[in-house]
Amino acid sequence: MTPKVDLGEFVSGFLAESDDLLGIANAALLAIETASKTGKGSPRSVREAYRALHTIKGLSSMVAVESIVALAHQMESLLRRADQGAQLSVEAVDVLLQGVRAIAQRVRALREGKPVPPAPPALVQKLEAMDSGPAGSTASPDAQIDLEPELLAKLAAIDRDQLTLGIAAGKSALRAEFTPTPARAAAGITITSVREQLKRAAEIVKVLPRSVPATEGAPAGLSFVLLLLSEKSIEQLQMAAPQSDLQVRPLAATRPKPEPIDFDADDGELSLGNGLVRVEVSRLDDTMEKLSVLIVTRFRLARAVADLAGRGVDVRQLSQIMAENARQLRDLRAAVLQVRMVRVSDVLDRVPLLVRGLRRNTGKLVRLEMDLGNVEVDKAVADRLFPAVVHLVRNAVDHALETPQERKALGKPEEGFLRILCGSRGGNQLELSIEDDGRGVDREKVAKRAGQPVPQTGEALLDLLCMPGLSTKDEASTTSGRGMGMDIVRGVAVGQLGGELTLSTRAGHGSTFTLRVPLTITIVDAFTFECAGLRFVTPVSAVEEIVEIDPLKLIRSPGRGAQATMMHRRGQALQVLQLSSIFRLPETAPGTRALVVRRGGEATGIAVHRMLGQQEVVVRPVDDALTRVNGVTGATDLGDGKPTLVLDLVAVAAAALGQEAA
Repeated sequence: MTPKVDLGEFVSGFLAESDDLLGIANAALLAIETASKTGKGSPRSVREAYRALHTIKGLSSMVAVESIVALAHQMESLLRRADQGAQLSVEAVDVLLQGVRAIAQRVRALREGKPVPPAPPALVQKLEAMDSGPAGSTASPDAQIDLEPELLAKLAAIDRDQLTLGIAAGKSALRAEFTPTPARAAAGITITSVREQLKRAAEIVKVLPRSVPATEGAPAGLSFVLLLLSEKSIEQLQMAAPQSDLQVRPLAATRPKPEPIDFDADDGELSLGNGLVRVEVSRLDDTMEKLSVLIVTRFRLARAVADLAGRGVDVRQLSQIMAENARQLRDLRAAVLQVRMVRVSDVLDRVPLLVRGLRRNTGKLVRLEMDLGNVEVDKAVADRLFPAVVHLVRNAVDHALETPQERKALGKPEEGFLRILCGSRGGNQLELSIEDDGRGVDREKVAKRAGQPVPQTGEALLDLLCMPGLSTKDEASTTSGRGMGMDIVRGVAVGQLGGELTLSTRAGHGSTFTLRVPLTITIVDAFTFECAGLRFVTPVSAVEEIVEIDPLKLIRSPGRGAQATMMHRRGQALQVLQLSSIFRLPETAPGTRALVVRRGGEATGIAVHRMLGQQEVVVRPVDDALTRVNGVTGATDLGDGKPTLVLDLVAVAAAALGQEAA
């Protein structure tokens, strides 16, 4: 009895690589669509889309997901004709994008362990109808496929057609077999690496896993049969995958060679995985957790050393070791965080597709510009940031931008403008802005909807927009209108990431929303301080400056409550709030240090009693909604086993001033 083939170990690689390839296909198709609207061709984008879908087809075949194979085959057939000179219409690109979305849905089903649905018949029919070239071409009857019956039975009709059409075009049909072994795996020689090497020299039609029965002196196992179309010799193919002991033999006779269309001439430009190692996020999270434990242990060790020094023990050598250990842990932290960093451009690569869908749903003309640079953020920040950006983009298109008719009547270009800019701020913050040239935010309308006075500042207007349930639309649509978007955006930027959200708007000219968030939120550099005998920490990135306070020179701020005072700072007035008063702590005396934070454009000082220093801390977020307090983003352990609260001083100041205004 032959052993059952287990493809589970290959599925994770298929899922990871498919995500990358689908992103390439989407970007290429959007570029083709843009070129088509101006009457220009985009041959490079056509080839990029073709190669991505061709690779997806081969990978799907390897893990036996035939519905994806069928979709990808029809799509690459249409793209092949475009590469031969046929012009892809906007309608054809739309159908191809539907195909990419359908493939993505099936990849997601496989990832979630759900049954993978068959290819949508209506979509397959659309693709077939648009493929207007001659169909059903076959090789001459004597071009037979020489393959074992059990493998031949696994070939779909489209695979047979591809082989026979390739033979008719003058290519050699070949059968290559690769057998994985522990020794080859240890040397990095796997089916993935072999496939990457072969696709530069051949067109991979299908990869078929095959059970290898046990023989004398060899246990049962698994091998892979690769069906290839190539113009190269068997020896050249074997040299293309050195050290793999690849067994190659012909499948069928070759035919006279016409002028070929070389889709794989630049394959090296799109080869994936070269010099890269894919790592599951859960493993990175586990590594970060272990690093966090090391940092807390270092705090405990530092306390123990300080205790020994207090008893008169000579700890000079131990202190030197501790200092060296601190540097090593900091380097390790930087290395681990670097591995977790992802480019913002990769995080937001789906935004053009989102804007395209919004154009169709709203009937508005939108020109999108994205300048994202090379800024990177922690994966944990990226996962939280993307939904906020989606809400801001939806609001910009649905609420802010006018219809073409309205813009024409206002003397504006019929096509609205949407720009997304990204950059780093201070080396430890990400600044992301979403700007439009629409109608701007109507302050009177927002105030009327909220039942509040008309706001006079951008900050006050933003507070109203972020009220749960508030919407400027009379009816909800599939795009927006339920009044939850801005509340979610502020919850992400300020509540989850401890950042800042600001708004700048001008009636008739447009609006700009700006998010400023830390690049990482797990292990951060923080100031430790004391207030009323209790210790707190706050991220260094949120503090603009630390200033000394002379309690005798504080001036009571009129009309702002008992806890609000003012002081002079470089010739300007700085509002100072006593943290002990905000948290209702037993106050022995006014604070002597103020941590200056900036809320919107206004600087505010938070007075504390004593600064204890700066150090790395491990932030444990407060996830329970019942224990969540505005201004408290989490807790940390400074080595004494007691939880120390991590404060968002910007939110603390906002809450305190909001309460006073009320």
